[in-house]
Amino acid sequence: MLVRAKVERVTLDTATSRFVVILKDEKQSRWLPIVVGSTEAQAIALQLENIAPPRPLTHDLIRNLLEMLTITVEKVVVSDLRDNTYFAIITMTNNGRAKEIDARPSDAIAIALRMNAPIFVVEEVMRKAAIMDGVPPSEDADDEQAPGDRLEQLNIDLINAVQEERYEEAARIRDEIKRVKSHLREKTT
Repeated sequence: MLVRAKVERVTLDTATSRFVVILKDEKQSRWLPIVVGSTEAQAIALQLENIAPPRPLTHDLIRNLLEMLTITVEKVVVSDLRDNTYFAIITMTNNGRAKEIDARPSDAIAIALRMNAPIFVVEEVMRKAAIMDGVPPSEDADDEQAPGDRLEQLNIDLINAVQEERYEEAARIRDEIKRVKSHLREKTT
């Protein structure tokens, strides 16, 4: 299943000095942070702000070539997450024939913005890596006071990390929450 997303913003993760593109699930309060290079961050940010550079950047050149060749970008899909690396696919049509091209998510997003194409994320990728707004403490924690307290603190830390735009730390906290919840489930079964 595909989840439609929009680019919420491009930001600098101050803890790591790396740029992050934030995709927001259009139906739920989930954010997908994707670390990108500075060039791609600039290309995405310029397009979000409708700022035209004096000369075409690489993604502008790609848009111009696609338009000249009457190729339409139908959609961009963040399709996989393996070993902390995201993968994307750009679906294009030319003369009624669809083709899929492998791409880095940062390039795919920059092109989608320029071509007014929708951006999607595979639901499994969202489940693996999305940060949720207001993650509630686990209900499984009632019987286990110490792990429950830990889980509650992790949820607070996660919300703070997202609000302070420390997305890599938020991802680590999210993974720790999953480990604690899994541990709690194992103890109750």
